[in-house]
Amino acid sequence: MNQAELQLLVEKISIEFFSIPFSHQALFNNRLRTTGGRYLLQSHHLEFNPRVWSLYGEKELIGVIKHELCHYHLHLANKGYQHKDLDFKQLLAQTGGSRFVNNLRTELEKKKYLLYVCSECSQTYQRKKRIDLNKYVCGKCKGKLIHQK
Repeated sequence: MNQAELQLLVEKISIEFFSIPFSHQALFNNRLRTTGGRYLLQSHHLEFNPRVWSLYGEKELIGVIKHELCHYHLHLANKGYQHKDLDFKQLLAQTGGSRFVNNLRTELEKKKYLLYVCSECSQTYQRKKRIDLNKYVCGKCKGKLIHQK
């Protein structure tokens, strides 16, 4: 799906589910990592994560489009457009938009943890960064730490 097809899809969903035309731009933004889309308050444009389309298909993308259009139409109507507002929750339920998007992180982007185990009391420690085994000891029994894979 390209930018033009996305624009047409957003315009079609806006007319079909909200009965109000969408008169701004809908764009794919490759810099979005964990969110499915976002509504820009000042320019009123909508940005979508292209991974939603590539990982989960059109059905999930339509749910995200409905969600962002709820923000868009409520903001332009001077109603509660934030997630916490009742207006937003009601409109989202009426249109069938998705509240959350499925996990968009790939396996490479997930944080890896290093595991260290005490040789004496078997206490385990998870760390994001590697530690110097000559410098650090077990905090429980002062035993020697061993790196586990």
